[in-house]
Amino acid sequence: MDLTVATYAVYLIAGITLTLWVGRTLARNGRVFLVDVTHGDRKLADAINRLLSAGFYLVNLGFVALHLRLGGSVDSVRESCEALSVKIATVLLVLGALHLANVFILGRIRRRTLAEHQTVPPVPPQGWTSPAVGV
Repeated sequence: MDLTVATYAVYLIAGITLTLWVGRTLARNGRVFLVDVTHGDRKLADAINRLLSAGFYLVNLGFVALHLRLGGSVDSVRESCEALSVKIATVLLVLGALHLANVFILGRIRRRTLAEHQTVPPVPPQGWTSPAVGV
């Protein structure tokens, strides 16, 4: 087998494995956050979680496939390791960026829903107290 093809195979295995692992971790741990954002509506939280997971997998696996091509042939193990490090690091950076974007967007949604459901004082103030004199 050509060393370039072996590099492609290792990259695909690593990229797909990382995407699946991060996706499952985010879906499992993000559910609690989504239940809070949806005010305890577990069905809605699970539906949003599945939609976010599907989008996450589509974008990341698409990126892994799109980023597969090397600039040239790989002639040594050193070149293979260098190419793999750049490819896998890029996948990790994209995974991290998408995760931060999701957390940012969900945080904004949570803040907005908390502000909408913020309680106001039950009774408006009825007067003022005078400051203590001589204290």
